[in-house]
Amino acid sequence: MAKKRMRKGTSIDRIPHRSPSVFTNTLVKITDNSGGRIGRVIGVVKKKTVKRRLPGAAVGDVVVISIREGKPELRRQIMHAIVVRQRKPYRRPDGTWIQFEDNAVVLITPEGEPKATEIRGPIAKEAAEKWPKLANLASMII
Repeated sequence: MAKKRMRKGTSIDRIPHRSPSVFTNTLVKITDNSGGRIGRVIGVVKKKTVKRRLPGAAVGDVVVISIREGKPELRRQIMHAIVVRQRKPYRRPDGTWIQFEDNAVVLITPEGEPKATEIRGPIAKEAAEKWPKLANLASMII
């Protein structure tokens, strides 16, 4: 009878890997009613990479963005945001693959509260589980 080997450091309830698709300099759509429309990612919070590799974010990760289009008082502001949709397909633990048609973020305050009162369009289930306050504002969770 063959013995099943487990690699060192693996466990049953570890967090599944999501392929990053939002990197530094990516233009993302701001999908809430805070006043911004388009932002450029200038950093990823709590991601460490090797030398010369761009840090990437996936659904549910926090990024630092510079707002490029929107209300005049918000333009050229640097804010934190949460990635709620990504174009690159990723696999869920139940075996299904999911992909959205755009990369989208929701702006947050420095305390981690959503800046807006409504989120337009669907958000990923992974982002809603990690950030419950986003789930309350979302109209559709996929």
